[in-house]
Amino acid sequence: MATERRYPVGIQTFERIIKDGYIYVDKTDLVWKLAHYATFIFMSRPRRFGKSLLTSTLDSYFKGDRELFEGLKIMSLEKEWTQYPVLHLDLSVAKGQDNAKELRETLMWMMEPLASIYGRKETETTPGKLLTGLIHRAKEKTGRQVAVIIDEYDAPLLDVLHSQETLDAMRKVMQEFYVPLKANEAYLKFCFITGITKFSQLSIFSTINNLLNVSLDETFATICGFTEKELCTTLWPDIERLAAALKMTPEQMHDKLKLQYDGYHFAAGAPEVYNPFSLLNCFVRRKVSNYWFASGTPTFLIKQMQHFHTDITSLDSLDVPESAFDQPTENMKDALPLLYQSGYLTIKDYDPDTEAYELSIPNQEVRVGYIYGLLPTYTGLNSGDVQIGFAAKFWKALRQNDIDLAMEHMQSYLAGIPYVEGFKQKFAEATTKEGFYEYTFYLIFSMLNVYVRTQVKVAGGRTDMVIFMPDTIYVMELKVGDSARQALDQINARGYAKPYLSDGRRVVKVGVRFDTDKHTVSEWETEEA
Repeated sequence: MATERRYPVGIQTFERIIKDGYIYVDKTDLVWKLAHYATFIFMSRPRRFGKSLLTSTLDSYFKGDRELFEGLKIMSLEKEWTQYPVLHLDLSVAKGQDNAKELRETLMWMMEPLASIYGRKETETTPGKLLTGLIHRAKEKTGRQVAVIIDEYDAPLLDVLHSQETLDAMRKVMQEFYVPLKANEAYLKFCFITGITKFSQLSIFSTINNLLNVSLDETFATICGFTEKELCTTLWPDIERLAAALKMTPEQMHDKLKLQYDGYHFAAGAPEVYNPFSLLNCFVRRKVSNYWFASGTPTFLIKQMQHFHTDITSLDSLDVPESAFDQPTENMKDALPLLYQSGYLTIKDYDPDTEAYELSIPNQEVRVGYIYGLLPTYTGLNSGDVQIGFAAKFWKALRQNDIDLAMEHMQSYLAGIPYVEGFKQKFAEATTKEGFYEYTFYLIFSMLNVYVRTQVKVAGGRTDMVIFMPDTIYVMELKVGDSARQALDQINARGYAKPYLSDGRRVVKVGVRFDTDKHTVSEWETEEA
């Protein structure tokens, strides 16, 4: 009988993973490089992407817990195993604070376990003063410099991004808390800080002038997440077990997992990585699903997208300079930086001649996940409005390559949707009438797990929508006012279908016209390429 594999779902402590025999994908060579790279380091990664496990591994390394690392890559690199005092702080405990007073109290409470080890003076009445005292006493007690590790440093501020008064007050508390990191540089052996975004007006960025941001450093691009090589070696037995459970070949299972969870790049030219949280959940539950979104799209991200009227149909392909998506939160002029930093967009390509990055949605899980947060925002619908009966019929028609039957189902379905009164008119003020229907089409296709891309660039312009099925590619042009024939003529005149002719799949061009009074499809025409 095969040995049972244990998956560390929800376990972020390196020591527990190793001692309790959970599967561990060895990143310790990169951990060692990170520990010797610089004194002050900041790394941004999306939520649930292994930041906490990384900080825990660094914690064990600086404490000199050599026995935990036996058999791992770091053993050929580290020879001394010096024990340093470690102040490891997880600021996720300070999420959801309503005001500066609560935040200050939570930070003090968070440091109580460290104060029980290193002591606390009566005069240390603020988070910054207490952190300063802890750093000083830790060095004095051990005779060695201190390693400070701060996980999710920005967690207290993310949910109050659009409440300026609250944000300003809470930011002052955080500024006072982070000041010791600069003021006590001589006492620090290493300082590692993780988060999602960058608040430039915190002292962490404004006063620590030697803080090295490695978020886009190719050296550490795979330190969080699983690479293709790791999937096909360390995790291959898990793919085989999952494939057997789902009655697929391991190769078919691999391809399905790649489409669902792979696709993240954290540096230009770096290997792709899989979402570790979703992949491990998939192995545990033996079901390919959208685990990353189990707790919903973060409120701060939805608010940011609403605030900047983000065009979600443009997110499949964006050409931007690095400054457009790697910038401080306070300087954001659109939602793009936060979309990238949160993992809802990723690097897909880089042009060294123009120094431009192509950003895109990473994978199918993220594509579908947008829906649950964005469908009400962009169409006035709730995800529950996409009825199971319609979904089954529409999906079956597409799988049977019957686009006419699929469009009939879509026509009937859209005509019966209970749109929020006045929503289309309000939406049209910020975009085009076609844009409203494009959003609706796009979100419904995505919700049905159909791989769809919008505003796809070709030599002759931009294709409204391209739908990818196993045997067929549908190239769509959507119109309000013009006829379906005119939409089809535009596809032909501008060569929208040409890039897919060598794909090997059947290519079908579809011109669609919408009726704005009945808010549904009024006609369509199809033509094989």
